[in-house]
Amino acid sequence: MSDLPRKAVTRTAKLAALPLGFAGRATWGLGKRIGGKSAELVGRELQQRTAEQLFKVLGELKGGAMKFGQAMSVFESALPEEVAGPYRAALTKLQEAAPPMPTRTVHSVLAERLGEDWHDLFLEFEDKPAAAASIGQVHRAVWHDGREVAVKVQYPGAGEALLSDLNQLSRFARLLGPLIPGMDIKPLIAELRDRVSEELDYALEAQAQRAHAEEFADDPDVLVPAVVHQCEQVLVTEWIDGIPLSEVITDGTQEQRDRAGQLLARFLFSGPSRTGLLHADPHPGNFRLLPDDPEDLEDAEDAEGSGGKGGWRLGVLDFGTVDRLPGGLPPTIGDSLRMTLDGDAEAVYDLLREEGFVKESIELDPDAVLDYLLPIIEPAQADEFTFTRGWMRSQAARIADPRSPAHQLGKQLNLPPAYLLIHRVTLSTIGVLCQLGATVRLRDELEEWLPGFVLDDDETLAEEDSAAGA
Repeated sequence: MSDLPRKAVTRTAKLAALPLGFAGRATWGLGKRIGGKSAELVGRELQQRTAEQLFKVLGELKGGAMKFGQAMSVFESALPEEVAGPYRAALTKLQEAAPPMPTRTVHSVLAERLGEDWHDLFLEFEDKPAAAASIGQVHRAVWHDGREVAVKVQYPGAGEALLSDLNQLSRFARLLGPLIPGMDIKPLIAELRDRVSEELDYALEAQAQRAHAEEFADDPDVLVPAVVHQCEQVLVTEWIDGIPLSEVITDGTQEQRDRAGQLLARFLFSGPSRTGLLHADPHPGNFRLLPDDPEDLEDAEDAEGSGGKGGWRLGVLDFGTVDRLPGGLPPTIGDSLRMTLDGDAEAVYDLLREEGFVKESIELDPDAVLDYLLPIIEPAQADEFTFTRGWMRSQAARIADPRSPAHQLGKQLNLPPAYLLIHRVTLSTIGVLCQLGATVRLRDELEEWLPGFVLDDDETLAEEDSAAGA
């Protein structure tokens, strides 16, 4: 197994081959159709071959290419079903696995960062990685005090590889765009690029994980593993077992899916309020579903989602990308949601203009803006809502269709930089909920955790006085 491909020319050549491969397969498909195969059959084969090449290259490169693949993977729910099928397996594979770096490289990084006697820090250390991701891989070990730990080791040259990949991918943004209808790929790549230095800094990651671990230490629903040790390129945290969310998506019972979805929504909205931080990498590889009693995991997996003797908890991993929100989520989000649900078109429009979602140079019809928003916030209207791939596809199609009023209006709206990461995390989480097919009481979480969504008595009186004065 070779090291992480580091030379820019090597990585660029691999990525540059992607559009050539797409074009070559289109020619192959045309030849097959001339030869008598049906367009539907050829189309399916073409999509499968395209998916295999795209995600094979992204997975091999790790770095920014794989990071982009993981970010895209949560949006597969938006793809039409006839396209999504061939992509789904390849996308899911990216969430949990990538080719590992050689053992000798792992050992050299540990020796350089922990000292030549690094072995003495561990009672056991498994050379075979338990997981591999975009900028590092995780090894299972036993710390010298007997605790089971996860040792994350950063790939040498990861920073250079990340920037090289993302710069190259931005050149192919128009080509990659059709993979996810209704989503502009270029800002996603730009935002991932802006986060590179932060994600490479394990000291920042350890700080964010400690803050979450302390806040959720006694939480009955969410488990965040504690940080054991951190230094440059190495992060050691407590090990947690559990069922990866990607497995719940493919094989989980409905009870597991619903519970995972509820807890995912709870963590998304409660985290910023409780820690001042937003976990900003919500792909399924970063979450585990585990029973309250860790010893009961095996029984729980065999018990058709019974959760053993207790219930299920959500284990949360990887705090390399976070949004710092000292006051929690901006009240504007809760205010605009509440006003939209109340059908107050003028108030919603004024607030969006005030916050920069509607630029001063643009005039829009407030009722049209309300009509644009209402289908998107449908999950917040009901006491409980079942997220499905069909619902996600309908939303994507509505916004992506150039003939639709929603598409025309959406092009005129603006996303202020302060909301960019929040927007992506929210969309990604909704994508995972749709992959789960989970029934979630989203409104409960919004009422509990989202500032501005519920007015207190004083605010209600002030709003009524304002309305009366108007």
